[in-house]
Amino acid sequence: MTPDRYDRDVLATDWRAPPRGRAQPCAATTGLVVEEVTTSFCGAVVRVERDLDTVLLEDRRGARRTFGLGTGFLLEGRPVILHAPVRGGPPRRARTASGSVTVTGARARVARASRIVVEGRHDAELVEKVWGDDLRVAGVVVELLGGVDDLLEVIAELRPAAGGRMGVLLDHLVVGSKESRIADDVRRSPHAEHVLVGGHPFVDIWQGVRPDRLGMTAWPAISRSLEWKHGIC
Repeated sequence: MTPDRYDRDVLATDWRAPPRGRAQPCAATTGLVVEEVTTSFCGAVVRVERDLDTVLLEDRRGARRTFGLGTGFLLEGRPVILHAPVRGGPPRRARTASGSVTVTGARARVARASRIVVEGRHDAELVEKVWGDDLRVAGVVVELLGGVDDLLEVIAELRPAAGGRMGVLLDHLVVGSKESRIADDVRRSPHAEHVLVGGHPFVDIWQGVRPDRLGMTAWPAISRSLEWKHGIC
């Protein structure tokens, strides 16, 4: 049977491609073994001179030669275009949820005597989510305060002192509120020097949103007998 001279499409492949294929970009990393085609010098990359745009190769006998970066090199028989490796920036320092720099390899410290007491489960969970990593490194425990009515009893039980202070985060710390009155009682207690009471100055946390964002000059005053959310609606 006579072979068919026209059994394949001569234009179906890249007929202009060199026999060894087209040269591919390749970073001249230290230790990479390449061959310079005009001299047949084969060696490992020792270093790259970025200012001169050259590469220094060393063969197996210890002989060294410098060549210009670019085309004219073979890597495992395939043509490559050598270029200087991309410089990596300084390693980014990991950060915690609060934005502080993560202490690499740090273990949680044994709990110290100091405490942070937070009113409300959701607020306590938020403190843990944002500042938990920082507090574990410091060895400070966050405790849930079920209700502000229990605060004086909790303080009496923990007995905060110079070696073990206490921070308290309350809801609705506004003038005339129950939280405000109890906070005043804490400031008059025997342990007041070692207790810091704080909280947000809103009847409801949604008051933290600027009213002008909603087209109002100020949040309306809601009667204390009515829940704030219901009064706003």
